Amino acid sequence: MANPDPLFNETLLLLAGTVVAAPLFKKLGLGTVLGYLAAGIVIGPVLQLISDPEEVLHVSELGVVFLLFIIGLELKPSRLWKMRGEIFVLGTAQVMLSGLILTGLAWAANIASWQGSVIAGFGLALSSTAFALQILNDGGETNSLYGRRSFSILLFQDLAIVPLLALVTVLGSGHGTAESSFLLDFAEAVAAVLIMVLAGRYLLTPMFQVIARTGAREVMLAAALLVVLGSAAAMQLAGLSMAMGAFLAGVMLAESSYRHELEADIEPFRGLLLAMFFLAVGLSLDLAAVASNFWLILVGVPLFMIVKALVLYGLCRFWGSTHEDSASIAALLPQGGEFGFVLFTTAVAAGLLTPADASLLIASVTLSMALTPLGVAITQRLLVRDRHEEIDEDFEGAGADILMVGFSRFGQIAAQILLAGGSEVTVIDDSADRIRQAGTFGFRIYFGDGTRREVLLAAGIERAKIVAVCTQKREVTDRIVDLIRSEFPDVRLFVRSYDRIHTLSLRAREVEYELRETLESGLLFGQKALEALGKPETEVSAIGDDIRRRDEERLQIQAADGISAGLHMLHTRPVRPEPLTKPKRMPAPDPMEAAEEADTM
Repeated sequence: MANPDPLFNETLLLLAGTVVAAPLFKKLGLGTVLGYLAAGIVIGPVLQLISDPEEVLHVSELGVVFLLFIIGLELKPSRLWKMRGEIFVLGTAQVMLSGLILTGLAWAANIASWQGSVIAGFGLALSSTAFALQILNDGGETNSLYGRRSFSILLFQDLAIVPLLALVTVLGSGHGTAESSFLLDFAEAVAAVLIMVLAGRYLLTPMFQVIARTGAREVMLAAALLVVLGSAAAMQLAGLSMAMGAFLAGVMLAESSYRHELEADIEPFRGLLLAMFFLAVGLSLDLAAVASNFWLILVGVPLFMIVKALVLYGLCRFWGSTHEDSASIAALLPQGGEFGFVLFTTAVAAGLLTPADASLLIASVTLSMALTPLGVAITQRLLVRDRHEEIDEDFEGAGADILMVGFSRFGQIAAQILLAGGSEVTVIDDSADRIRQAGTFGFRIYFGDGTRREVLLAAGIERAKIVAVCTQKREVTDRIVDLIRSEFPDVRLFVRSYDRIHTLSLRAREVEYELRETLESGLLFGQKALEALGKPETEVSAIGDDIRRRDEERLQIQAADGISAGLHMLHTRPVRPEPLTKPKRMPAPDPMEAAEEADTM
């Protein structure tokens, strides 16, 4: 039998490392990213079982390409436009400020000439899109406020690779030639983006329509791969990153009816190749460079990560983020990125860095990637943050006679009654998970925070005849009720009450109708139990009506005299009710009782 191909053996090793490392590190609470890195370091630098780690890294970078395509599918152009401030202002400030400070540190450490120090500083200012987004995805925080802000910064960094590569040309050659080269590269990049936008708008959707009519599942999959890889290759030819091309293609298809099918087709490739990318980063770690520059790396890596973290924290606080979100962003993005590898390699070819300098910087970036999951885990343990996922607020088509705020279990049951009665209902909720789950059952729910006046207006409160507040938390319900009472005093309010004290509070706010979430279910439960014990249904129904009446009377007493009043209205022992109607005739006397009475008389 012929010996297996070495490439086949290496593939098996990488797959085995993935299968072993991911569950183990996930179980230890360290995250899958750190597991992939560790597996790559063991397979590559330690055991030296991979002959060409750079080739593995080159192929596995397609994982980042697929990742950006899927992210683009989830971003409508309108939503991307809303993020323009965070992308171009916050992103620019982060790259420029971090780059200048790190350039000064590289020059002070005598790592390279001033030109090389500029490339080193701005190369280290870039963060790893793959690492950051995978960590967000593992924690389910991709759509959190800090996750979206982190992505905006990363997106600008991906755009910044074009002027930074041009900067290498400027610093490494004559000024006049470099200036003309830069202008040409910039024009090519702009033209490529415009062509991609036009192709996405006018060619991609019709193409998928034609393919879908064939009914061939494998052709649709091939078309999806062609779009991702083709757009990536086109952007690379124009001097932009492959990931940026895939991202633009995803954005152009974000409003397509084929979006979900494309995402399902690409997701398996994305997951596997991204895991291979993290493994390849571990494989490419140069232990010799680390050993020869041990003390410089020991001091330098934490230092540049701290500098980036402080810059990120300060800028995010200035931009309006909370302390918790700013600290989370600072912990997520302090590492170097995969585009640093490209920049440092290009700088070596231009004569700005020596191969030894590039090895030192690449090793520093790799170690910073390895330290990031640990830093994120420590930050999450120290911070107490409300991890609240957010999705795009899109109220197109909203507005109905009934506006329901909160789609909890209580609200879902109430909505069934309303819809069965032929009423149109607009539902808003601030839980992205609940909206996705409801969407699988065919419900149309809008994402929005009911405590915000502009959200209520966008959801059609001025048209609504009734507003049903069905939120789960008492304090949230109170804020919504107070806001509506203040801003929309003529609205009829129907409110889900948390408990008896909350009911009294809502009545004091003069809501039209309130209902404790457990009242009717508890009554029905008790009535069914009595019926199971043999009580007639009519008698059980009368008992239920009596309990409702007594409960209402007790509430009125408590509203006047305090929560401890009306205790006499409660049943605290079994009730032996007298017959509801007088017997038509007296029962016959018992002979034994008659004899006893005769004896005592």
